[in-house]
Formats: sequence, structure tokens, C-alpha cells
Amino acid sequence: MIKVSVLYPNGLQSKFDLDYYLREHMPMVQRLLGAPLQRIAVEYGLAGGVPGAPPPFLAAGHLYFQSVETFQGAFAPHAEKIMADVPRYTNTTPVIQISEVKL
Repeated sequence: MIKVSVLYPNGLQSKFDLDYYLREHMPMVQRLLGAPLQRIAVEYGLAGGVPGAPPPFLAAGHLYFQSVETFQGAFAPHAEKIMADVPRYTNTTPVIQISEVKL
């Protein structure tokens, strides 16, 4: 199984509309990617590793697929629509990482 993590970096002027992300964006992603998308998870940053430090990421969205090829096949036809929605909930540039899940 692989996990596609979309990380939203924190910064001085960074904004993230969690309500929109949960209510609109992620349900749209689920609809568009369909059955190949096995599950999703959303995290909202609370703090950094040192007491009082801000979180390095405002939020993270995680998408789980059977393989990289399955992800690419599901995402490619909808990439433009999904990416066009990003400015509606954040002013940051997402960082994407694809990982293999071991546990």
C-alpha cells in the first residue's frame, strides 16, 4: 500500500481553511478518484516539536492506494480540477510525498 501525503507548509502569512478542506475539497477528491482511493486521513497542525513552537505544517491530507500506478491512473484525469481548487482553501504551495506504508 502507498500513501500520498499532501503537506501544507506553515509560514508568516500562511492561511488554511480547514472547514472548506473537510467539507468541500476532500469529498470532491474522493468522488473524482473513486474506488482506487482506499481511504483518506486529514491532520491539522497544532504545534512544533519544541514547546510553544508553531507547527511546521498547517495541515496534511493523506490518500491511500494499492500502488503508485493505481494512484497515477486515478489522479491524472482529474489533476487539473483538483489542483484548481487549492487556492480556495490555502495560500501555500503544497508539498507532495509518496510513501510505502509498512505497518
